Amino acid sequence: MRFDGCGLNDAAAIDFGASNTDAAVVIGGTYHAWTRRSQGVPTPEMVQEILDAGGVALEQLTLLAVTGGRHMMLPDFLEGVPVVKVGELRAIARGGQALAEAKPELPPQPLLVVSAGSGTAMVAACGGEYRHVTGSGVGGGTMLGLGRLLLGHVDPVRLDQQAQQGDPNGADLALRDVVEGPIGSLPGDATAMNFGRVARMGVQPSDEDMAAALVTLVGQVVATLAINAARAAQVEEVVVTGHLTDMVTMRRVMMRVGDFFGFPLRLHSQAGYATVTGALLTALGR
Repeated sequence: MRFDGCGLNDAAAIDFGASNTDAAVVIGGTYHAWTRRSQGVPTPEMVQEILDAGGVALEQLTLLAVTGGRHMMLPDFLEGVPVVKVGELRAIARGGQALAEAKPELPPQPLLVVSAGSGTAMVAACGGEYRHVTGSGVGGGTMLGLGRLLLGHVDPVRLDQQAQQGDPNGADLALRDVVEGPIGSLPGDATAMNFGRVARMGVQPSDEDMAAALVTLVGQVVATLAINAARAAQVEEVVVTGHLTDMVTMRRVMMRVGDFFGFPLRLHSQAGYATVTGALLTALGR
């Protein structure tokens, strides 16, 4: 995302997520973002540690925006720097709008912003108006929790690598396994039952197939819910944000669901930093 030439300087934002804490800063028109694992209730000391990790000194900032988690527990000033507290839904929506336009200006067209993080939240955005549409407890937290139970670890990078080497239908049942002929426009290898092969046939999938099936389950739930929510809200464009989209396999699953339903989902390389960027833009009045 480009911030040069738009007058946004020397400001930072932090998004205290359930799994990841994201930070973004604009110094001299240059945008930089980074992340670290979340570590409990936000404190002034934690804020300083997060900024230090990005090479940012608190005293050089004109303001610090915060959102997510228990950000309201932070004071209104830190070493004289104003702390601007931004509601999470607004930050989600504004960040999705910025991704959709690939620039900080406020876009006019309505869209649905899907925040796919530890859980999933969906916010309709139109200009400066935002409203919560729906959400789900299924998200990255679900994937990692089941990853611990099924695969013995909670490393999303490793899970993504395993899933790339696996076949979800080693654990799932595809349409061709359970019905004769096509169902609408769905291909024969589309999922009929998540983990249905394990339930019906008692097979023991490989770790790679298990990982692929797990990513498929979570990605399909998020993407299908997003498409249905967009249609219910009469919105024709969906932008998916959040660190769940960092995974190559997750992006593939979501895009395939969009193709099935003729409703492409927009996924961006900086999607994991959308909410923290939305908080920053909101605090700067953009």
